[in-house]
Amino acid sequence: MGFLDRERAALEALLPGLDAELAALPLAALEAQGNPGVKLFREAGGAGLLIPAQHGGLGADALSAVRVQRAIGARSPSLAVATTMHHFSLASLVVLSETGNGFEWMLLTGIVDGRLLLASGFAEGRPGGSILSPSMTAEVTEQGLRVSGAKRPCSLARSMDLLTASVMVPRTDGPGEQLAVVLIPSTDPGLSVAPFWGSFALAGAESDQVTVTDVLVPEDLVVRTDVPEGELLDDIQTTGFVWFELLMTASYLGAASALVERLLASPKVPAGDRVRLVTELEAAMAGVENIARQTGAERCEPGLLVDSLHVRYAAQDTIARVVPRAVELLGGLNFMSSDDIAYLAAAVNGLGLHPPARGRMAEPLADYLAGGALAIV
Repeated sequence: MGFLDRERAALEALLPGLDAELAALPLAALEAQGNPGVKLFREAGGAGLLIPAQHGGLGADALSAVRVQRAIGARSPSLAVATTMHHFSLASLVVLSETGNGFEWMLLTGIVDGRLLLASGFAEGRPGGSILSPSMTAEVTEQGLRVSGAKRPCSLARSMDLLTASVMVPRTDGPGEQLAVVLIPSTDPGLSVAPFWGSFALAGAESDQVTVTDVLVPEDLVVRTDVPEGELLDDIQTTGFVWFELLMTASYLGAASALVERLLASPKVPAGDRVRLVTELEAAMAGVENIARQTGAERCEPGLLVDSLHVRYAAQDTIARVVPRAVELLGGLNFMSSDDIAYLAAAVNGLGLHPPARGRMAEPLADYLAGGALAIV
């Protein structure tokens, strides 16, 4: 089996034809603003990749999903990053739907049928705390929720069909608050998109600013949790973070793999050097797959989130070693003859910029390893 064959086989099995379409396009075309990658992903049915089969989706498990993301990342890092945010939103929505009022399955079915893409307006939270810290505010009215706020950067800002965002609302069964997820159509006049991402790297991910101004969200587009504050909320956050770490790490390993794949095609480079870099990437991916095999349909435990963070940070170190060496071995002529090598070498650094940052997590992880509760900061 050749390098990346396993991942591309998973992509072909779930989204037939997508890999060939991406491979036929220059990297520069796929990474530019307004690129065709998102459209191709939508047309291939990628919106329903993680939606359970009983709701009309493809029902991909975590192992298949990380292989798909690596394969996409090797063709277009921007597309892999952008679609990770769609999958993250869906994974959180699926978990929330387990305790909803029974209407959520219709939302999931509608996403599949309409091939709708979701952008994530979620804020970061603390799995060890009692609530999320939403970036949006909501006011309860007779017609629904009046929502306002902003998210930047927000991937898929220009191609999304729905924006998902978390808000805190009064409980319907007593005093206190509960978490709710709102879905806002991109066509709503109160939703606007403004330029934010100024870097050439990953420009195709459409990571711009999304602003929501006094948008009325009807109850049928609100998914409420129906549990006491501080219980399931932690499970939802933990599960969402595990999926995020797995899919994002696989995406960037795919981008690094694109460089190494070019190196494998260069017979002038000693075989030992070529194989050594493949070994490092495959070891990192094996760590991702190990966590994926433990990530089922049920909610994830904090210990699995900790393991996923260890794997993600180790993958960052692997990429930091492999990519400069691959660029060096490819040589000056390859570097100068195309922008692809320089672009990939820049794009892979994005993994370290996604939350939660390793430096900020050092103390919380040390506390957890000493027997304390886990916090995401």
